[in-house]
Amino acid sequence: MPSQNTPPSRHLLRQETLRQREALSASQRQQKSAIIATRLLDLAVMARIKTIFTYVNFRSEVETKPLIATWLVTGKKVCVPMTLAKESRLEAYEIRNLDKDLLPGYCQIPEPDATRLKRINPADIEAIILPGSVFDLSGGRLGYGGGYYDRFISQQAPSAIRIALAFELQLTNSLPLLAHDQKIHTLITEERVLHFA
Repeated sequence: MPSQNTPPSRHLLRQETLRQREALSASQRQQKSAIIATRLLDLAVMARIKTIFTYVNFRSEVETKPLIATWLVTGKKVCVPMTLAKESRLEAYEIRNLDKDLLPGYCQIPEPDATRLKRINPADIEAIILPGSVFDLSGGRLGYGGGYYDRFISQQAPSAIRIALAFELQLTNSLPLLAHDQKIHTLITEERVLHFA
Protein backbone atom coordinates (compact mmCIF):
# COMPACT_ATOMS: atom_id res chain seq x y z
CA MET A 1 0.00 0.00 0.00
CA PRO A 2 1.45 3.42 -0.96
CA SER A 3 2.47 5.80 1.80
CA GLN A 4 0.55 9.02 2.39
CA ASN A 5 3.35 10.97 0.69
CA THR A 6 3.04 9.00 -2.55
CA PRO A 7 0.98 10.88 -5.16
CA PRO A 8 -1.99 8.88 -6.44
CA SER A 9 -1.59 7.38 -9.88
CA ARG A 10 -3.02 9.16 -12.90
CA HIS A 11 -5.58 6.41 -13.34
CA LEU A 12 -6.78 6.62 -9.74
CA LEU A 13 -6.94 10.42 -9.89
CA ARG A 14 -9.09 10.27 -13.02
CA GLN A 15 -11.28 7.54 -11.61
CA GLU A 16 -11.97 9.28 -8.29
CA THR A 17 -12.48 12.73 -9.79
CA LEU A 18 -14.85 11.47 -12.48
CA ARG A 19 -16.77 9.53 -9.83
CA GLN A 20 -17.29 12.79 -7.94
CA ARG A 21 -18.27 14.61 -11.13
CA GLU A 22 -20.82 11.92 -12.01
CA ALA A 23 -22.32 12.36 -8.53
CA LEU A 24 -23.42 15.92 -9.32
CA SER A 25 -27.13 16.13 -10.05
CA ALA A 26 -28.31 17.30 -13.47
CA SER A 27 -29.52 20.57 -11.95
CA GLN A 28 -26.18 21.15 -10.17
CA ARG A 29 -24.31 20.57 -13.43
CA GLN A 30 -26.64 22.91 -15.27
CA GLN A 31 -26.31 25.70 -12.69
CA LYS A 32 -22.52 25.41 -12.42
CA SER A 33 -22.17 25.16 -16.20
CA ALA A 34 -24.19 28.36 -16.65
CA ILE A 35 -21.81 30.24 -14.33
CA ILE A 36 -18.79 28.82 -16.15
CA ALA A 37 -20.28 29.78 -19.54
CA THR A 38 -20.83 33.36 -18.37
CA ARG A 39 -17.24 33.58 -17.14
CA LEU A 40 -15.97 32.29 -20.48
CA LEU A 41 -18.12 34.67 -22.54
CA ASP A 42 -16.91 37.57 -20.36
CA LEU A 43 -13.22 36.90 -21.11
CA ALA A 44 -11.82 39.87 -23.03
CA VAL A 45 -9.95 37.56 -25.41
CA MET A 46 -13.21 35.94 -26.58
CA ALA A 47 -14.40 39.18 -28.18
CA ARG A 48 -11.69 38.97 -30.85
CA ILE A 49 -11.77 35.19 -31.38
CA LYS A 50 -13.52 34.26 -34.62
CA THR A 51 -12.87 30.50 -34.94
CA ILE A 52 -13.44 28.24 -31.92
CA PHE A 53 -12.83 24.51 -31.56
CA THR A 54 -14.92 23.11 -28.72
CA TYR A 55 -15.92 19.77 -27.29
CA VAL A 56 -19.62 18.91 -27.25
CA ASN A 57 -20.54 18.00 -23.68
CA PHE A 58 -21.24 14.35 -22.91
CA ARG A 59 -22.44 12.74 -19.70
CA SER A 60 -21.24 14.76 -16.69
CA GLU A 61 -18.97 17.26 -18.49
CA VAL A 62 -19.39 21.02 -18.15
CA GLU A 63 -22.14 21.84 -20.63
CA THR A 64 -21.03 23.50 -23.87
CA LYS A 65 -24.18 23.29 -26.00
CA PRO A 66 -25.57 26.63 -24.69
CA LEU A 67 -22.18 28.21 -25.45
CA ILE A 68 -22.18 26.78 -28.97
CA ALA A 69 -25.69 28.12 -29.54
CA THR A 70 -24.59 31.59 -28.37
CA TRP A 71 -21.51 31.59 -30.60
CA LEU A 72 -23.50 30.50 -33.64
CA VAL A 73 -26.00 33.32 -33.12
CA THR A 74 -23.21 35.88 -32.75
CA GLY A 75 -21.43 34.80 -35.93
CA LYS A 76 -18.46 32.86 -34.58
CA LYS A 77 -17.16 29.93 -36.62
CA VAL A 78 -17.65 26.88 -34.38
CA CYS A 79 -15.77 23.64 -35.00
CA VAL A 80 -16.24 20.41 -33.07
CA PRO A 81 -14.12 17.26 -32.96
CA MET A 82 -14.54 14.13 -35.01
CA THR A 83 -12.66 11.24 -33.39
CA LEU A 84 -10.72 9.00 -35.76
CA ALA A 85 -10.10 6.17 -33.30
CA LYS A 86 -8.08 3.96 -35.69
CA GLU A 87 -5.68 6.85 -36.29
CA SER A 88 -5.83 8.08 -32.67
CA ARG A 89 -6.51 11.67 -33.72
CA LEU A 90 -9.14 14.37 -33.96
CA GLU A 91 -10.37 16.33 -36.96
CA ALA A 92 -12.25 19.63 -36.79
CA TYR A 93 -15.55 20.17 -38.59
CA GLU A 94 -17.60 23.35 -38.69
CA ILE A 95 -21.18 23.11 -37.43
CA ARG A 96 -23.95 25.65 -37.97
CA ASN A 97 -26.93 23.94 -36.37
CA LEU A 98 -26.80 22.06 -33.06
CA ASP A 99 -29.93 20.05 -33.83
CA LYS A 100 -29.04 18.97 -37.34
CA ASP A 101 -25.26 18.76 -37.52
CA LEU A 102 -24.43 16.31 -34.70
CA LEU A 103 -24.73 12.51 -34.64
CA PRO A 104 -23.77 9.92 -32.01
CA GLY A 105 -20.13 9.08 -32.75
CA TYR A 106 -17.15 7.58 -30.95
CA CYS A 107 -18.36 6.15 -27.60
CA GLN A 108 -21.77 7.74 -28.42
CA ILE A 109 -20.29 11.24 -28.02
CA PRO A 110 -22.09 13.79 -30.23
CA GLU A 111 -19.91 14.36 -33.29
CA PRO A 112 -20.20 16.31 -36.55
CA ASP A 113 -21.84 14.68 -39.55
CA ALA A 114 -18.66 14.41 -41.62
CA THR A 115 -20.58 13.32 -44.71
CA ARG A 116 -21.91 16.82 -45.29
CA LEU A 117 -20.00 19.28 -43.10
CA LYS A 118 -16.85 21.23 -43.89
CA ARG A 119 -13.54 20.13 -42.42
CA ILE A 120 -11.59 23.05 -40.94
CA ASN A 121 -7.84 23.57 -41.18
CA PRO A 122 -6.59 23.36 -37.56
CA ALA A 123 -4.20 26.23 -38.29
CA ASP A 124 -7.25 28.52 -38.54
CA ILE A 125 -8.41 27.69 -35.00
CA GLU A 126 -7.83 30.55 -32.56
CA ALA A 127 -9.19 29.02 -29.34
CA ILE A 128 -9.66 25.46 -28.14
CA ILE A 129 -12.24 24.75 -25.43
CA LEU A 130 -11.03 21.64 -23.64
CA PRO A 131 -12.70 19.03 -21.48
CA GLY A 132 -10.71 16.94 -19.03
CA SER A 133 -10.84 14.81 -15.92
CA VAL A 134 -8.44 16.55 -13.50
CA PHE A 135 -6.65 19.92 -13.55
CA ASP A 136 -4.03 21.50 -11.33
CA LEU A 137 -3.13 25.01 -10.18
CA SER A 138 -0.27 25.44 -12.65
CA GLY A 139 -2.15 24.66 -15.86
CA GLY A 140 -1.74 20.90 -15.84
CA ARG A 141 -4.49 18.79 -17.38
CA LEU A 142 -5.35 15.11 -17.43
CA GLY A 143 -7.77 14.11 -20.15
CA TYR A 144 -9.53 10.78 -20.30
CA GLY A 145 -6.47 8.69 -21.15
CA GLY A 146 -6.52 8.63 -24.95
CA GLY A 147 -4.27 11.62 -25.57
CA TYR A 148 -6.46 12.90 -28.43
CA TYR A 149 -6.50 16.54 -27.37
CA ASP A 150 -2.81 16.52 -26.41
CA ARG A 151 -1.91 15.34 -29.92
CA PHE A 152 -4.34 17.75 -31.59
CA ILE A 153 -2.88 20.70 -29.69
CA SER A 154 0.78 19.82 -30.11
CA GLN A 155 0.66 18.59 -33.71
CA GLN A 156 -2.17 20.51 -35.38
CA ALA A 157 -3.07 23.69 -33.47
CA PRO A 158 -0.09 24.64 -31.29
CA SER A 159 -0.74 28.39 -31.49
CA ALA A 160 -4.40 28.27 -30.41
CA ILE A 161 -5.40 29.61 -26.99
CA ARG A 162 -6.23 26.68 -24.70
CA ILE A 163 -9.16 27.21 -22.35
CA ALA A 164 -10.39 24.38 -20.13
CA LEU A 165 -13.80 24.18 -18.48
CA ALA A 166 -14.17 22.22 -15.25
CA PHE A 167 -16.11 22.03 -12.04
CA GLU A 168 -14.22 23.14 -8.94
CA LEU A 169 -14.18 19.53 -7.66
CA GLN A 170 -11.92 18.63 -10.60
CA LEU A 171 -9.05 20.77 -9.31
CA THR A 172 -6.07 19.51 -7.36
CA ASN A 173 -2.88 21.26 -6.27
CA SER A 174 -0.49 19.34 -8.50
CA LEU A 175 -0.69 16.57 -11.11
CA PRO A 176 1.84 13.86 -12.03
CA LEU A 177 2.25 15.11 -15.59
CA LEU A 178 4.14 13.35 -18.37
CA ALA A 179 6.14 14.87 -21.23
CA HIS A 180 3.24 14.62 -23.72
CA ASP A 181 0.68 16.36 -21.46
CA GLN A 182 -0.15 19.75 -22.94
CA LYS A 183 -0.70 22.55 -20.45
CA ILE A 184 -3.61 24.97 -20.71
CA HIS A 185 -3.60 28.77 -20.73
CA THR A 186 -6.86 29.39 -18.84
CA LEU A 187 -9.03 27.30 -16.53
CA ILE A 188 -12.59 28.29 -15.70
CA THR A 189 -14.69 26.79 -12.92
CA GLU A 190 -17.89 27.93 -11.25
CA GLU A 191 -15.75 29.61 -8.57
CA ARG A 192 -12.81 31.18 -10.40
CA VAL A 193 -10.86 31.92 -13.55
CA LEU A 194 -7.19 30.96 -13.50
CA HIS A 195 -4.69 32.22 -16.08
CA PHE A 196 -1.35 30.50 -16.61
CA ALA A 197 1.82 31.62 -18.36
